Amino acid sequence: MTRKVCLALGLAVLLVHLSLLHGLSLNLKLATVASDTPTLSFTTRTLVMPAPPAALALPEPADSLETAANAPNISTRQDALANDAPPTVPSPQLSTTSPSTEQATPPEPEPVQAAVPGQPFQFNADGLPGSVKLIYQVAANKFPYRLSSELLWLSNNQQYQAQLSVNALGFSRIQNSRGRMGREGLLPERFSDKTRSEVAAHFNYERGIVSFSANTPDVPLQAGVQDRLSVLIQLAALVASQPSRFPIGSQISIQTVGPREADMWLFGFGAMETLDLPGGTFAGLKLVRLPRQPYDQKLEVWLAPHLSYLPARIRITESNGDFIDQLWKASENVQAP
Repeated sequence: MTRKVCLALGLAVLLVHLSLLHGLSLNLKLATVASDTPTLSFTTRTLVMPAPPAALALPEPADSLETAANAPNISTRQDALANDAPPTVPSPQLSTTSPSTEQATPPEPEPVQAAVPGQPFQFNADGLPGSVKLIYQVAANKFPYRLSSELLWLSNNQQYQAQLSVNALGFSRIQNSRGRMGREGLLPERFSDKTRSEVAAHFNYERGIVSFSANTPDVPLQAGVQDRLSVLIQLAALVASQPSRFPIGSQISIQTVGPREADMWLFGFGAMETLDLPGGTFAGLKLVRLPRQPYDQKLEVWLAPHLSYLPARIRITESNGDFIDQLWKASENVQAP
């Protein structure tokens, strides 16, 4: 009798355990495969944390121009401006030929051709605006965060300073250009680019070189040289001085200095376009920096008469399609130091 009781109790305990296991949820699902044999499958959840914003790309607006090519004052600039570049260096070039859309690399433009024969192409400092801060609303395809941008222009007694900053979540990228204003336009003396650390280019007009804090090789300084920020102001002043000198399809070539190197930038002039901006609707003259190498940035700038031809819109597009688009929102008057 005792043996039967023990067997009965053991069987009862086994049945209870089986019942508990059957009722336990393991969050598994049965999946039927092609052989109609039930198999176990399960789902998982992956938590994705938002990545911090990458380094901001600027025109390198962006991430530079000076145009006095056929002007006789270039040959005598050493007498007029003792600290300027030597008169023998080549000057910026402008042509009125339309760039070919079928060529991968645009050809070198022809020498400057004045719109009115016998009248040299010159810079007029009166075309420059007074000190001002432009505030932009910024769109970018790879930054899911709110961006802001400002362009500060300060001028005082033939000295100038310009600053372009883009900010997001406490991160910022700031470009600074400072220098003098001469008969041919802006004469940058120092250009810097700063994110976590700062790198800079220094313009030595007496020696005719540009040197870099990043210990990259010096480069020869050409007449009309600009940096990647001063070019925007120089373009504004040149167009404001003589708007008729830039017909649709004309091009202008400028030595443009970045924080580590210099390159020749080729700008093509388009037509006046209507801009629907956060700060209003008005016209802007479109300029495009024409890429010369497969991975060059494309820089598009719209110069607005409403803003003394300062940029109403700046769009930079990388070769992979990533872009940052700065749209004018407001202006503020500032006092130069």
